Amino acid sequence: MTSDPVTQKTRVPLSALLLVFFHVGVTSFGGSTAAWLYRELVERRGWLDEEHFMTALTLSQVLPGANPVNLSIYVGSHLRGGIGGTVAAFGMVAPPFCVILAFGYIYVHYGTSATAHAVLGGLAAVGIGMTLYTGVKLARTVRKPVPVLIGAAIFLTVGVLHWPMLPVVLVVTPASIAFQRWSSRGPSA
Repeated sequence: MTSDPVTQKTRVPLSALLLVFFHVGVTSFGGSTAAWLYRELVERRGWLDEEHFMTALTLSQVLPGANPVNLSIYVGSHLRGGIGGTVAAFGMVAPPFCVILAFGYIYVHYGTSATAHAVLGGLAAVGIGMTLYTGVKLARTVRKPVPVLIGAAIFLTVGVLHWPMLPVVLVVTPASIAFQRWSSRGPSA
């Protein structure tokens, strides 16, 4: 019996999609969201493999809008169609929306305190750590030096030299596509 993609999509209940994305929406923020989604979608539930997750993550970063929301729409749509994308996006957006409203209220009243600044600094450190965790975990699967060099070039130009991201992406994207096409055909083709 063959594995039909449509059959695969119906195996994940909408309630499971909602709960996973709601949980990630409540427990993560910023760059750490991708790390939490990787853990939930690839490692814990096996809804996506690493390659499909990387494709989804890349696409979500290229499209306009918030990356975690784009990723939730992509994954939900992949697993359950349009309604799955809607449910996953709602699960991802609703908790942070409520948390931001509550934190905004608290920050207006207590934002000048040293404790508030220490908490925000700690949250930023967690986000950076989770982003690094995901990067290292996914980098272990890279078997060719060119993608590593492209990643290092992007990190150097944008992260260290503070070049504008748009020109870097406009140069690196065609180079990445060309490399992928060349490597999938092989050098002798």
